[in-house]
Amino acid sequence: MEKAILFALAASLCTATSSVCQRLGARTTENQGANLDVWLVFRLARHPIWLTGIASMILGFVFQLAALHYGPLALVQPILALELLFVFGYMAILGNRMVKRRDWLAAAAMSAGLAVFLFAASPSGGRQHAPGYLWVLAGLVTLGVVIVGLALAFGLGRRPSASGSHRAAILGAVTGIAWGFVAAVIKEFSSHLGGGPSAIFTNWSVYVLIGAGALSLLLASHALAAGPLAASQPGFTILDPLSASLLGLFLFGEHFQTATADLALQALALALLVAGVSALSHSHLIQGEQDTDLEPASAGAGQPVNETQHVTGTQHLTETQHLTGTQHLTGSQSSDGTCRTTG
Repeated sequence: MEKAILFALAASLCTATSSVCQRLGARTTENQGANLDVWLVFRLARHPIWLTGIASMILGFVFQLAALHYGPLALVQPILALELLFVFGYMAILGNRMVKRRDWLAAAAMSAGLAVFLFAASPSGGRQHAPGYLWVLAGLVTLGVVIVGLALAFGLGRRPSASGSHRAAILGAVTGIAWGFVAAVIKEFSSHLGGGPSAIFTNWSVYVLIGAGALSLLLASHALAAGPLAASQPGFTILDPLSASLLGLFLFGEHFQTATADLALQALALALLVAGVSALSHSHLIQGEQDTDLEPASAGAGQPVNETQHVTGTQHLTETQHLTGTQHLTGSQSSDGTCRTTG
């Protein structure tokens, strides 16, 4: 049990590191996620920090498999929800915007809500393989959600595209749902591993896994390039396990715990999750941020300088001179404080 907890914590830290590194790499590209670009992943692959993120993601997957080997899913999945807190820890260390107490509380509420829901629901039972028609239906629904999300993020027809933060949030949510579908395909794929290469490569799951995995990676890259990590990460962390759990119910016939106490705890957890998302949506880490979420602060950096300055009193400085009082000087000021007007 102790090994399962340690491996799950390591997996959570690795996936958080992956998100941060991929975000740092995505910000160096010319395309900042404003347009759908199928070649974005290939350009990102030129940056070592982005490749470090991919390596960290793979290592996290290995740690997750090891955790599931030593412990049950009901124990491992809630620990993986700590990924969001690790991401905020990175932001507090690397970012030049302070992570406030309300931001930490929001992230903690989301992580706790997700962990408690997964623990209380504890999906179990079900069959090893899902019928083909259910897979077709699940694939079409997932693809439909992705297309709608892309239309909302990048605009469709005369509708303008979303702002950077909103686009990152939408693409993060869509990516989380796509990852949930990939997790369901992995479950189907893993059931054929015991049959050797012949059973693996004659089954459809390996090819769908490659295609869906590539699409999910492209979506994640656009989400991380579009805007603040605080906007995209909740979609990654929350919707991935939730959509995977729902697909487990639909495809494999798994079931949630339905005792009264379990249902009450699940409802409470979802309420906590929604409260955390709502609080984070009003955070300064998301609203009005222009790619400063993970930019290391330079020495001696102070407050942002705007073109206009505001001082205490009734005046607003618009050019180079302003006197305390009631006058706005448009000419020049003499050294003794009197106004010298120009004729």
